[in-house]
Amino acid sequence: MTSAPSLSRAELRRYSRALLVPEWQEAGAQARVGAARVVVVGAGGLGSPVIAALAGAGVGELVIAEGDTVDLSNLHRQSLYTTPDVGHPKAERAAARAQQLNPHVRVRAAPPVDDQNLPELLAGATLLIDATDNFETRYRLADACTALGREWVWGAASGTSGMVSVFGPALGLRDVFPEPGGAASCDEAGVLGPVPGVVGALMATEALKVLGGVGEPLRGRLWTYDALSGHTRVLRLGAPQGQGRAP
Repeated sequence: MTSAPSLSRAELRRYSRALLVPEWQEAGAQARVGAARVVVVGAGGLGSPVIAALAGAGVGELVIAEGDTVDLSNLHRQSLYTTPDVGHPKAERAAARAQQLNPHVRVRAAPPVDDQNLPELLAGATLLIDATDNFETRYRLADACTALGREWVWGAASGTSGMVSVFGPALGLRDVFPEPGGAASCDEAGVLGPVPGVVGALMATEALKVLGGVGEPLRGRLWTYDALSGHTRVLRLGAPQGQGRAP
């Protein structure tokens, strides 16, 4: 198999292990990923593994939207940050770490999303990843992506459980969870440190599948994880039920 001609010698070495995967190579996936612009909203427990994985994978441009600062209580699960980062803006520190991880990726820190800046953030984006932890932002993102006919990767983690899906125009967050609410946030319910890492890693994998055009992304399906039992399930999603509540 030949490698993508657009990659430099340094990039070929950097991505050599991914390029050994037959499905990845045959689909020309690395070139697709290198041409993508990905917006990650949230740079906390879910966003940390997502950002690190996508930067490492060679996404062409990575935009990180986050408004919080690093807190000492974040460090047990938010692997992008270290103790000296406490008190500093997450978006800036996450962008710096991603750039250090892969200088071939264009990385930009962005302010938290709102109704004014969201259209600009989504303009030209290949994919959005919802790694947030609050209902208002989740539904704002969902409504914006649905209105634009965009696809997005969604995940949630709290306590000892998590879930992941790939939403789009045909089936969105409101179709599955019409109302916000249900599970408490990590600030309220706590979270076992590795759980967001597991969920975030799968979110990054789903993003790479979508971007690279490989495998079967979780479109129309919901992956769920129970850390205490080690059980995972993949549920098929159907028409709106009118009773679901987002975790």
